[in-house]
Amino acid sequence: MGAKALKRPRRQIIAIGGGGITVNAAQPGFERYILSQARKRNPRVCFIATATGDAASTIALFYAAYTKHLCHLSHVAFFERTPDLRERLLAQDVIYVGGGNTKSMLAVWREWKLPSILKQAWQSGVVLAGVSAGAICWFRQGVTDSWAGGLRPLPCLGWLPGACCPHYDSEIERRLTTRRLVNKGLLPDTLALEDGTAAHFVGRRLLRAVSTRSAANAYLVRRRNGETTETALPVRRLKNGAMNPL
Repeated sequence: MGAKALKRPRRQIIAIGGGGITVNAAQPGFERYILSQARKRNPRVCFIATATGDAASTIALFYAAYTKHLCHLSHVAFFERTPDLRERLLAQDVIYVGGGNTKSMLAVWREWKLPSILKQAWQSGVVLAGVSAGAICWFRQGVTDSWAGGLRPLPCLGWLPGACCPHYDSEIERRLTTRRLVNKGLLPDTLALEDGTAAHFVGRRLLRAVSTRSAANAYLVRRRNGETTETALPVRRLKNGAMNPL
């Protein structure tokens, strides 16, 4: 009998619409949920804060949120001496991408050839997660405020189908703009995430939407037969930010 076929690593992306890193104990974030998907007792977690220019305050929020959990923490910086990215990131169990200016973040990543490293990590089973810019970057397109003066569609990495819009409830112009862009054909089918809601993908398929808040939702915005529709998706509520891993 031939050797047993190796099981293919599970490719996971967890895209968070907003409020992904919290230090408020009364409102648990997604830390426990994300860590549980790594299926490791003491997972290695690396933070990428490129979208805020490696702002110290953003990095501090990450450490404050994750230090409360059993895991090994690190971050990579692009605006000081940058480590060997392939060596650092392929050794992780979770890579978490923060929010900020998506367009600038992707430009820096491409200069450092980071997308190919992140894709290798994803394909090897490293859990990719992120909030806002760190959520939309994985899709074909994202709705972003990277430019002053209004929201625009932005071509992104394209590993996940369609488009994504974060902060769908907390920034009022996002709902109107997303529906208008979809209606004009400037955006494909778009996953719209309210703050406190995350979309969990396995491969390129949406497995589930989860939320740390009692009333946060996720929607699919589409244009069909000349009309734009907004369909609410089922959302599973997390208890204390946790749920059993896949």
